[in-house]
Formats: sequence, C-alpha cells, structure tokens
Amino acid sequence: MKISKHPISHALTSFNDAARESREETQNKPGAKVHHLPASIWKKKESEVTSPLDLAIERSRDFFFREQLPEGYWWAELESNVTITAEYIMLFHFMGLVDKEKERKMANYLLRQQTEEGCWCIYFGGPGDLSTTIEAYFALKLAGYPADHPAMKKARTFILERGGILKARVFTKIFLALFGEFSWLGVPSMPIEMMLLPTGFTFNMYEFSSWSRATIIPLSIVMAERPVRKLPPWARVQELYVRPPRPTDYTFTKEDGILTWKNIFIGIDHVLKVYEASPIRPGMKRALAKAEKWVLDHQEPTGDWGGIQPAMLNAVLALHCLGYANDHPAVARGLQALANFCIEGEDELVLQSCISPVWDTALALMAMVDAGIPTDHPALVKAAQWLLDREVRKPGDWKIKAPSLEPGGWAFEFLNDWYPDVDDSGIVMMALKDVQVKDQKARDAAIRRGMNWCFGMQSKNGGWGAFDKDNTKHILNKIPFADLEALIDPPTADLTGRMLEVMGTFGYPKDDPVAVRALQFIKDTQEPEGPWWGRWGVNYIYGTWSVLCGLAAFGEDLNQPYIRRAVNWLKSRQNMDGGWGETCASYDDPALAGIGESTASQTGWALLALQAAGEVDSPAVARGVQYLIDTQKADGTWDEQQFTGTGFPKYFMIKYHIYRNCFPLMALGRYRAQRRLKG
Repeated sequence: MKISKHPISHALTSFNDAARESREETQNKPGAKVHHLPASIWKKKESEVTSPLDLAIERSRDFFFREQLPEGYWWAELESNVTITAEYIMLFHFMGLVDKEKERKMANYLLRQQTEEGCWCIYFGGPGDLSTTIEAYFALKLAGYPADHPAMKKARTFILERGGILKARVFTKIFLALFGEFSWLGVPSMPIEMMLLPTGFTFNMYEFSSWSRATIIPLSIVMAERPVRKLPPWARVQELYVRPPRPTDYTFTKEDGILTWKNIFIGIDHVLKVYEASPIRPGMKRALAKAEKWVLDHQEPTGDWGGIQPAMLNAVLALHCLGYANDHPAVARGLQALANFCIEGEDELVLQSCISPVWDTALALMAMVDAGIPTDHPALVKAAQWLLDREVRKPGDWKIKAPSLEPGGWAFEFLNDWYPDVDDSGIVMMALKDVQVKDQKARDAAIRRGMNWCFGMQSKNGGWGAFDKDNTKHILNKIPFADLEALIDPPTADLTGRMLEVMGTFGYPKDDPVAVRALQFIKDTQEPEGPWWGRWGVNYIYGTWSVLCGLAAFGEDLNQPYIRRAVNWLKSRQNMDGGWGETCASYDDPALAGIGESTASQTGWALLALQAAGEVDSPAVARGVQYLIDTQKADGTWDEQQFTGTGFPKYFMIKYHIYRNCFPLMALGRYRAQRRLKG
C-alpha cells in the first residue's frame, strides 16, 4: 500500500513561491474551517487594535491561523545542507532507480545553493565546507554535469585547494567508496560483529546515541558487504584528488603523544582491518542476520527508520546490499518514506534531513495561547487533539536502559514510536496543559504518562539527554568513525532546563528529588560568564533561554547571583538595533557566544528568558520588543536567513522555518500579558 505524503505549510518553507497550494484549494479541504476566527469566540476585532504591539500580535496570530493544516497541525520545512539531497541522487544511481525529472530538479536545487566562491556551506553565511562541496560536486556529476561546467570548475578549485577527497569526512568517503571513487580501506572499521556484543560492553550498540545506532547498524551491513557500483568515465570524480592516492593515504592521522585515546583507537582500527580481511570470521554470518533483523524490526509502518535521513537512506542501502529487490515491501516503504520527506516545486526538489510536525505544532500552539487565543478555540482544540493522537504508547530502544519504565511521551515526527524524545515530550505537555480538549481525562492521563516517562529518562548526573538516559560514554567520540563528534547523547543544560520548566508548569515541589538533582546539574554546567551552552539551538542564547525559563517556572529565587550573571550576560549581548543574534560559529569559537546579526528567533529567546527572569520592565526588553515590531512584515511574519537550530554542533546546522514566527509571537504575547498584569 502506498503511504501518502502529508501536506506541508508551504508558506513556511524556502519553496513558498514555487510549491505552495493555492489558498482556495486549501480552504476547500475538509476541516479547513479551523483557519478562520469565529467572531463569537474571539472578541477582540482588528478594529479594536490600538497599539503597535497589539497589531503585531494580531498579524502573527492570523498568519498561524492561515497556515494551520486542515488536520489541525502545523508543519514547516526543516532546512539543512545539500548533502542530504546529494546523497539522495547517489542512492538512486546505486539502486538503478534514476528518475531524470526528479534528478533535474534536485540538481537545480544544488546549483542554487552554491556560493559565488564555488563551494557549499553547512549554514547560511558560513564558510565553505569541503565534504559538503565534494558531495554536491559528485551528485551533479552523476546528474550529467560535465567537469568543464562553470559551476563544477569553481567547485573543483575550492576542493583541491583544501586537500581534495583525502581530507573529506568519513560519511563522504563512504558514499564515494560505494561507487569505487575511494577505497574501502580508507573507511574506519565498524565490524558487523559489534551486533553480538552484550549490552554491558562499552562498545555495544546501545551505548551509541539513537541517531548513531539507527545509522550505524544498517551502515555496518553495507560496510561488511563493501559493494562497488562502477561508474561510466563521465561520472567519475578522480579529478578531485590532488594526486593519485597512495596506500599510506588510507591511514588516519595520529594526535601528538603516544597514549591518547584517539591514537589507541587508530591502532585498534589497524587490527580490525586485518581481521576484516581474513576469510575466517566465525561470528559474521550470525551478526549479519542479527543486524538484518534489527533493521526490519525497527522500520515504522510508514517506512521510516529513526525519523532521520541517514538512518532511512542507509537502511534502504543495507537491504539492497543484502539482495532485497527494489520492489520488496520493506524497500518500497523505505523509498516512499524518503519521498515523503521531500519538498517539490516546479523546478526544484529538496530532501529534508528530518521532519518536525509534532515540534512545530506544539510550538505554534504555545504561541497561540500566549497570543491570548481562548483555550477552547476550535483551532487550538483541533491542534491539541492532533498532538494527543501522536502519543507514543510502544516501547522503544530506551527500554534497554530503563526496562521497567512504561511507554509515554512524544516524538518529533508524524510517526517514530522507537524514538520519542524528552524535548518534544516536554513542549507538548506544556502546550496541552490548558487547552480545552473534549476528553480532558484522556489528556491528563497522557500528560501523566509523559511526565513519568521523562522522569524515568533522567540520567545519573541529574540532567537529561534527548533520546536515551546515561548515554555518556564520551570515549566513543574518539574513535576514527566519530569525526562528527556526535556518537553519544549526553545530558545537556537546555534539555534539563526544559524539564525544570515542565515540572514548574505542573506544580511539582522544589524539594522533589528529580528537581533537586536537575537544579544541581544546571548549576554545574553554567559557563563562567553566566550563560549555558545550547545543544539543540544556536547556541548560548538558546541554552540560556531554556534554563532561565525553567528556573523561573520552578520558582527559583531570581535574585541569586548565578541567575543575575546569566541575565546580565544576555543584556550585554543585545545588538544596537535592539535584537539578539548568535552565529553558528560560536560552537567552534566560544568567544563568539551571543554574537551575531539579529534574528527574530534568537531575539524571541532572549526576550522570553529576560521576561522569565523578572526583566519585563527593563529597557533591554522594551528595545527587543520594538525590534520585533519594527521588523515584522505586513503579513505577520518575520524574515530570517540565518540557521538557528542545531543537529550536531559544529558539523550539522538546521534552519527551522517555523522558528522565526513562533518565538516572536510567544515573546510579544507574554510581554503584553505581563504588562497588563502590572496595570
């Protein structure tokens, strides 16, 4: 059965001029009445709006009413970098499934993203990235662009000046190895026999983060098979080598010193290479069978694996390498799931790395409540019910470390029962709290289950990671395969701050043992100048927003010195135009913490944090509010080119297209409410 694609809010995508449904078509769909604002329920008419603040809130509110999908949810684009789409082109070529029209559109998208310097970046305005540029170049070559095309010549110059293919990251080398353009000998070993290691062993699969596990297990099947799809001469990319590679080029560069973990693991990799070349591997057949079963068991009914492109694409590749036909149900569902992640316009097609409808809907719902929309409004009720219907009620991989914990919580995507996460669960529960759904007992029961699940996911150090508890084997980020430094999911301040906010919102006492441990974690992770590092958003502004909102909601004394340091730090980072911004480069250089061009989303975070900390009457907040009012467009939206979301710090940045609109609305709505309370 073909799984149909969910509709997306095209005004909240980079394709909003090329792939938007007409407003008439949208409003004629069943359920589209939730877009309209019944005058009998919403008393404040446009004609009664007198202040610029009120007008800004009403414009933004009406935008979200327009963009709510008939089913009740909001879903905006999650933009990343071009490797996601480039690898999609590679997958089609590897499997012999090339669709020339779709490939033409994907190539157009890649070319549009190329900079004047000839490279591709991992975030807007960032430096050119070697691996990203190599993958885009290779995909364009597969799509038929010759090496002497002007865009290709500029890209090749950039690549060769930075050392060529040999300096690329691991995943880029793997994709090149699939086509014989790089030797499998130069790919770090991840032997399939790791599937046989018991859960108490340091390197067992459940010590890796959920996203790493869901990617590495299928990838270990591919690497065990080491397939090569030979290319015709016109598609090869040997011109991206500075010189012909030598055997020594397939070894890994050691650190200074002898007994460093990285050097030890490089030595282990040499031993594993010898083992993998041996014709005698007694556990390999059993490990392959176990990995194959894991992949099949972890596929969602919709075809997804892990809700992320790397897991999905590599799972399809793994099944293909195991001999599954392209029309096998598991492969066909996987391909359809990838197609469902795509946004397609008349001339371009982009594959998203992930999709975020639950996250987007919960944030939009919170913003609408903050804007003063009555909690029994049909649009809010419909959104809340949609969220309730997405509750996860099945055990996932988290059961390995929390075997007695009952399922609960929410995931990021339409369906991802294997991997609910703490952050989505927390935001959803707060969004649902006051909305007057029809069955409030069912809502309260879902929140109770979600709360218990989140409490059970607290790590020993008092903090929370996203998908697993106690996923803290930092040594794993030292293995040669870990050049993205993202193989684990340790507790972070932003997630822990979120959980404190949830506990405060639902009235948990300050002496609750869960909260006491969380509060200590927050204090232990504060930076000397006052902010907190942000794992899932850029960066110190994001982390500080989450923590301050959590501390305030939980009733912490806001006059304590450590909180005042955070407040003063935020104020010191306000830009001359009244807004706040922070570059993604702050992950590489902490000296750039809180420094960058003002953005709507980061200004929203800063304002939410300062207001939570009791600064609603401060000049800094007044200037920030004015910045949002002044930069709002007539249709109620804000422009934002910068990436303010984080996939993997330093290496994979995200632009949530809903952020630039939902967080300003939250900030302005809460500002108006607090000012009214003060009279």
